[in-house]
Amino acid sequence: MGTIVCQTCNSTIGHFEDEKVTTLYGKCTQCDHEEVDEQE
Repeated sequence: MGTIVCQTCNSTIGHFEDEKVTTLYGKCTQCDHEEVDEQE
């Protein structure tokens, strides 16, 4: 089983099926909105 973790706030976003125990980093919807505002 794998886990998807937000690279900005370290909260768990979700889980996915995998043969190995894996951690992937992404961005949660809260952090996505904050970064969009900063870029504009």
